Amino acid sequence: MRTRREVLGGAHVDRANAAITDFTRDFQDFITRYAWDEIWNRPGLDRRARSVATLTALVARGHMEELAMHVRAALRNGLTREEIKEVLLQTAVYCGVPAANSAFAVAQRTLADIDAEG
Repeated sequence: MRTRREVLGGAHVDRANAAITDFTRDFQDFITRYAWDEIWNRPGLDRRARSVATLTALVARGHMEELAMHVRAALRNGLTREEIKEVLLQTAVYCGVPAANSAFAVAQRTLADIDAEG
């Protein structure tokens, strides 16, 4: 849970935890243990590299609903806005222009939201 809070932010994790139901409890437990502990804490990649891989994978699979959350996470993990832009440009070549176009729209909205939040 510590890593999940550090990467996604406490407010996001609190909202996710508040939304847990009997139906989703096992899945939330699974992703917290597996993704946020076993994978994100492995020594082979730092968090910046994991964010690059995550952004790319989300674009490649068209998971735009998760992309905004991971744009914020990428900033927390030390990527700059310029580096996020470069990742998305890279995805245009390997994941397709339509996917990258959608990703740029999500990222732009997310960055504007961050700016508005102060």
